[in-house]
Amino acid sequence: MLIVAIAWMYVVGLMALTEPTIIAGIVTFIFYCVLPLATWIYIAGSGRRRARRRAAQEGAQSGPPAPPDR
Repeated sequence: MLIVAIAWMYVVGLMALTEPTIIAGIVTFIFYCVLPLATWIYIAGSGRRRARRRAAQEGAQSGPPAPPDR
């Protein structure tokens, strides 16, 4: 997943460099790279966030470990 994001940043970076003005290059980079990648990474990580939240809830429900009996 990370290699795809890096490759996409490279391609869009080269596209932004060929724009006629600096402003057009910045806008191209933001709208073709930053926003889509941020959305894609957020959606791709939703399963990991859900699993982490579920594990935290299970840990809170079980409570702290009981001390050993002597």
